[in-house]
Amino acid sequence: HAAEQQVETLAREMATAEGDELQRVMAAYAEALTRFEAAGGYGGAHEIEAVLAGLGLEGLDLSGPVDILSGGQKTRLGLARLLLARPQILLLDEPTNHLDIEALEWLEGFLGTYRGAALIVSHDRTFLDRTVQTILALDPLTHTLRAYPGNYTAYAEAVEQELATQWATYKDQQERMARMERDIRGLATHARRIEHETVHFHYRKIAKDLARRSVVQRRRLERMRDSEDIVEKPQRSWAMKLAFEGASASGNDVIVLEDVAVGYEGKRLIAGANQVLRQGERVALVGPNGSGKTTLLRAIVGQVQPLAGRIRLGANVQMGYYSQEQEGLDEASNAFEEIRRVAAMGESDARSFLHYFLFSGDDVFVPVGSLSYGERARLALAKLVAGGCNLLLLDEPINHLDIPSREQFEQGLAAFEGTVLVVVHDRYFIQRFATGLWSLEGGALRRYIDLDDLHRGQAAAAR
Repeated sequence: HAAEQQVETLAREMATAEGDELQRVMAAYAEALTRFEAAGGYGGAHEIEAVLAGLGLEGLDLSGPVDILSGGQKTRLGLARLLLARPQILLLDEPTNHLDIEALEWLEGFLGTYRGAALIVSHDRTFLDRTVQTILALDPLTHTLRAYPGNYTAYAEAVEQELATQWATYKDQQERMARMERDIRGLATHARRIEHETVHFHYRKIAKDLARRSVVQRRRLERMRDSEDIVEKPQRSWAMKLAFEGASASGNDVIVLEDVAVGYEGKRLIAGANQVLRQGERVALVGPNGSGKTTLLRAIVGQVQPLAGRIRLGANVQMGYYSQEQEGLDEASNAFEEIRRVAAMGESDARSFLHYFLFSGDDVFVPVGSLSYGERARLALAKLVAGGCNLLLLDEPINHLDIPSREQFEQGLAAFEGTVLVVVHDRYFIQRFATGLWSLEGGALRRYIDLDDLHRGQAAAAR
């Protein structure tokens, strides 16, 4: 904007300047115009607007201070600034963490037309499927980096095939060595028996031959075990082991929204919401950032009051709530104490339980305030599991989980017999887990079958 304003100011001055002053203004105008065009000119202004809109920052006051922006807005603004610079190489560290589905799809389209190279750290499987041609996998066990051609799905299939081949080779190798061990012991036993049972020269010679063969084969077996070609037992890296206890039955209508409006004083985010969440449903709550998803969950939990309408919970509903801010965690406490607050466990049982969530050894005594965001997320999930409930309200539960832990979390939720309402932007998670969608669109709450149904509905509304 400053470059554009300078060009326009100098253009106005040229209209009235004369003589030497005109020459000076013309030279300054040419220099300013060169800088403006190098920055993209008038097309650059449109590009800025397009990138900001694509990342959900339309209407942002570009002259305002950055300090007043939320953490998510700052992250998206930083990403917009990087994309507009169009460097030869983009280094993107978890670029999808603060993007809603619409912004995710816009970024995928942008990267599809981007002419430079991009190195992306991401746990968003659908995003990786749609944007990359090579996966660089860092093995946490061997601390090595390996390249796999193709997208995430191709990588996952290749790793699964490699693991199956490695297991088959390992088992075949173990069986072969076990047979050799049995043969060696058989030869040695047979040789000793002959030696003990006869003094006949011929048979004792046979016994010596058998003993010699057993020694030769033993050396061969030891060389095989020490060989670089030996196949080590395949190992899997640790992932969370999530298993919910059997949920007690609730009424058929678990959550009923009757003409509900939510928001804050002077700002209504959702109005006229009428929906029913039924027993056993697993519904993903989606919508643009700032559309009211978290506020709706907090209204259902009872942390904020609806501005209008009524929210009813069904019979025998036992609710568990996972918050992005994890307010349920005591900063001065530790994982061991947090778990024992919600479940009657002895020290051994509590340690074993926390081990499923990757807290081992003295990790269980680290203060909550010193834990990373991902560790706090795992602890909050552990408390939900230990507490027992038949309704889960989850606000971005997988944002800070790696892919193996996301998959484990999905498997655990699939085994959960209760009802789930989850705010999530991970489309891979939605496609595998959700039985339906609630979508916030311009203050209205609409229901869809799946993401394809959502896209059809939004396309129809745009026409």
